[in-house]
Amino acid sequence: VQLQASGGGLVQAGGSLRLSCGASGGTFSRYALGWFRQAPGKEREFVAAISWSSGTTYYSDSLKGRFTISRDNAKSTVYLQMNSLKPEDTAVYYCAAETGGAYLPLYGLAYPATYDFWGQGTQVTVSS
Repeated sequence: VQLQASGGGLVQAGGSLRLSCGASGGTFSRYALGWFRQAPGKEREFVAAISWSSGTTYYSDSLKGRFTISRDNAKSTVYLQMNSLKPEDTAVYYCAAETGGAYLPLYGLAYPATYDFWGQGTQVTVSS
């Protein structure tokens, strides 16, 4: 499975971006998918996830309401819509896939170790 993230860039505070992550290989509809981010000098942080079975979404409490994760199984793509961006949202954003098809508790999707495959990351920079 290969994941390719795109859509990052430079945006002013208050602006929006939509990240995309396309997958190739395997059965995308059976993947749980997640977005994480990592700022310089900080650990990788959970952003959002979406289950494969019901499409249930799960968010970091600190980001809920500004970010929205969605998936299009026909296009083998997961999206992250980011609104009201703040300078502290500046980071490299990574998409990840859990391909086992297991029925995982949603909180389990917040842990990087849950995922089998990772995209290469896309830089998001929010200027003040």
